[in-house]
Amino acid sequence: MPSPRIDQARPYLTLGIVLLAWLVLPTVFKRVLRVSFYELQAPVEISFSYLRDLQDFWALKTRSKNEIIEAARDQARGLGAAYEVTLQENTALHAEIERLETLLRLPSQVDYRSEPARVVLRDFNAWWQRITIRKGSTQGITVGSPVIYAGGVAGRVTEVHAYTSVVELISSPGVRIAATFEGDTRPVGFQGGVNAPFVAPRGRVEFVPLDIFATAAQPRRLVTSGLGGVYPPGLALGRVVSLETDTDGLFKTGGVQLDPRLGELNEVVVLVPLPSAP
Repeated sequence: MPSPRIDQARPYLTLGIVLLAWLVLPTVFKRVLRVSFYELQAPVEISFSYLRDLQDFWALKTRSKNEIIEAARDQARGLGAAYEVTLQENTALHAEIERLETLLRLPSQVDYRSEPARVVLRDFNAWWQRITIRKGSTQGITVGSPVIYAGGVAGRVTEVHAYTSVVELISSPGVRIAATFEGDTRPVGFQGGVNAPFVAPRGRVEFVPLDIFATAAQPRRLVTSGLGGVYPPGLALGRVVSLETDTDGLFKTGGVQLDPRLGELNEVVVLVPLPSAP
């Protein structure tokens, strides 16, 4: 009859054997097993996402047609003119960029196609902040593709599976982006911060020139610089409300207030790079 000590130690021995077996397994086998498990789990999450969409659909069906038409009219009155002005400015800027590229004989910037995607899952903690979207390699999503939303840059794609992709948000500590202050061409560094759940997301800006100032009364808007070839230039990152001089006295650093909608995203747009012409 086994002694009580052996019975108590048996679960630990089993756990030790499993861990040892996992350590000696080849890396290729671990990767295949991980991907297989993820692809097995993904349909469940996607099914819940479709159920939420169906629930929203039937919720809208309870509204009368007159209410929906009136809401659409109110939105059109407020946004129609603004969208028209933005479209004209965008066309003029594209023409100016093409003119300068031709004049200076510069290579064309990377072109993208927009791929809208619904958010399936949110995974927030102190070490990373990421979301899972309902688009993957089947729709042409690639690792490293920038992801945007109404507030500017949402993040970048870090994992791509058949029907889903993982997006690391710019509020995650592992994200670094070359940025500039709006109205200034000098590059600075942006990095996500350590953000606890249920708090306003924040980041950090580094290598700021000493002649740039920002206060709560006069914040400075931080945008992408276009350097690095990942994000197009001019996309919003956040607002800087304070800057402090580094200990070495060469640059300034400060906190970046990110859009609070980052933690409530339901839909994003993935900018899939188009293959360059031969």
